[in-house]
Amino acid sequence: MGKRVVTFGEIMLRLAPEGYYRFVQADRFGATFGGAEANVAVSLANFGFDAAFVSKLPEHEIGQAAVNSLRRYGVDTSGIVRGGARVGIYYLEKGASQRPSKVIYDRAGSALCAAKREEFDWPAIFRDAAWFHFTGITPALSESVAGICLDACRAAKAAGVKVSCDLNYRNKLWSREKAGQVMGELCRYVDLCIANEEDAADVFGIRAEDTDVRAGEVNREGYREVARKLAERFGFEKTAITLRESLSADDNYWSAMLYDGESCSFSRKYKIHIVDRVGGGDSFGGALIAAVLNGYDAQEAIEFAAAASCLKHSVEGDFNMVSTEEVRKLALGDGSGRVQR
Repeated sequence: MGKRVVTFGEIMLRLAPEGYYRFVQADRFGATFGGAEANVAVSLANFGFDAAFVSKLPEHEIGQAAVNSLRRYGVDTSGIVRGGARVGIYYLEKGASQRPSKVIYDRAGSALCAAKREEFDWPAIFRDAAWFHFTGITPALSESVAGICLDACRAAKAAGVKVSCDLNYRNKLWSREKAGQVMGELCRYVDLCIANEEDAADVFGIRAEDTDVRAGEVNREGYREVARKLAERFGFEKTAITLRESLSADDNYWSAMLYDGESCSFSRKYKIHIVDRVGGGDSFGGALIAAVLNGYDAQEAIEFAAAASCLKHSVEGDFNMVSTEEVRKLALGDGSGRVQR
């Protein structure tokens, strides 16, 4: 396709008990890799794009294993700086029924957290690039990483590269006040903003009317106003919001909307039974970027992105292992799950 997308963030070692065991029960943990922007890069590579992931990882074998996990799916890892002492870790306990999933981070002092601004040559990284993507998780890691994100956004704009950001607020990494301050600066460079049903309220205090996400109730009309206010504040060309209605840890309704500055397009709503929800939002972001770069109209784009993220909930691990054909088939209404022969 010849459309190069660059993502920047941290890839971590994911350690998870088998099945639905709780942390305190487990005597073995499965080890895989994942992280928001790495997940987006893998999605884009699977859709046929030239996807590059930029980060910093140690030179030891665990750092190399993280690099290899991306190379396996065709992601360009040449922009990964090598050095530092450790790979960040996150522990995942899968929820079931009314017991929610739980994540514990062990990433302080990771290679990326300690990275320096001068280690990244953004003009060179963006050579021949069409798109740059980051999330609100990355600048939350440290002051220096927030500075690196700002450098990247400025260089992307100077190179004529479109910028997308998933707000992705994580209260275990920083406060709402700090997130609002830092993300408010970064969002001035963003063309496509992606948020979930809570991010806009957590980061910028913009709330949807008549919505209680804990009760599984989402007012679609309220999110039109949220998208409009975000776009007015920062000048986004497009604003996308994923709408998750949680019935339990196992079963959700999933849909999304896209606002283009004038009108809103809503996807169909899916009832999903969850195998692994981590990376669901990242799969949405990757698919939406792919749809925009492929020239889909607003309705086609939001249907493609919602269908891709719906399918991700059926895939173990952070990465979304689905093809363009599979996503298109679901987006066109074939959600029966019948055996394909």
